[in-house]
Amino acid sequence: MSEISTLGEFGLIKRLTEGIVLKNKSTVYGVGDDCAVLDYSDRQVLVTTDMLMEGVHFDRTYTPLQHLGYKSAMVNFSDIYAMGGTPRQITVSIAIDKRFSVEDMDLFYSGLRIACEEYGVDIVGGDTTSSLTGFAISITCIGDVERGKAIYRNGAKDTDIICVSGNLGAAYMGLQLLKREQMVFEQQWQEMQKLQGEQRETMRRELENYQPDMAGREYIIERQLRPEARRDIIQELRERGIHPTAMMDISDGLSSELLHICDQSHCGCRVFEERIPIDYQTAVMAEELNMNVTTCALNGGEDYELLFTIPITDHEKIANMKDVKMIGHITRPEVGRVLVTRDAQEFDLKAQGWNPLKEE
Repeated sequence: MSEISTLGEFGLIKRLTEGIVLKNKSTVYGVGDDCAVLDYSDRQVLVTTDMLMEGVHFDRTYTPLQHLGYKSAMVNFSDIYAMGGTPRQITVSIAIDKRFSVEDMDLFYSGLRIACEEYGVDIVGGDTTSSLTGFAISITCIGDVERGKAIYRNGAKDTDIICVSGNLGAAYMGLQLLKREQMVFEQQWQEMQKLQGEQRETMRRELENYQPDMAGREYIIERQLRPEARRDIIQELRERGIHPTAMMDISDGLSSELLHICDQSHCGCRVFEERIPIDYQTAVMAEELNMNVTTCALNGGEDYELLFTIPITDHEKIANMKDVKMIGHITRPEVGRVLVTRDAQEFDLKAQGWNPLKEE
């Protein structure tokens, strides 16, 4: 492994960014000067920033660095798509400690570059610095949208249909599985520490080759470690002539995101439990962990699916979209914000999704 100090900051940046080919006409000049130069002419510019902190948003124990690079880009692309736009450029800033080698950074950046290649996004700058508290990642994504076509959270109206893409709760169940297997490994490691001599050495060798039990759960693991932004849904909505009245991506959980839309649109909602899309692996994992699968789907987060509302007049246009489900409708504010269960009971929706600033 090569120490990063052998390259220095600018040597590391050069190594990680050399060979980048610019794809977007709006990118006039990318990496290599004090600033990138962008030109968007008559389109509106979208800008979003996300931070990922080790120990808060990810755990190095079970997060491959290449997957982490891919996911870091994807969470930003998702925000741009949630505005009805197209991501064009990103800047990447990272803080790293002495545990990281040049090869580690190669892996992380390879994930970033794969994501950018697949989604047609240019890496145009960033920064690197040292850290005393673990790996920190800050990415800013710049995109564009046709003037007047940006989709906000504040446009939902009474009788609008509430839609979600894909399925919900899978990323959260993947995280629970990873945490469980990590705990199993740590318990075995502690048991090994109590042994002596040959018994200890034998168990140590076994643990070096430890493989977590994840057979048949590949989908939920992938949803946690390597999510995809729903570019395909945005493209299909455009092709069908559907312009959502409100939209956002589901990063903190369906309940939290829907309440954001209700707050900003000054409306209520009715969501039907039986219509919330849940994958089979998610349901099986929830049962195995003795967790309520609907609660996981409502509050889990990190699915990066799209939550959006459409006028009721677009019902026929959306009805046969393969990966979109209609889960409820918008109401007048005095009706409240309600979850209707499978047995027709009604409960107030609560914002119980991911809150990074919540005290433990």
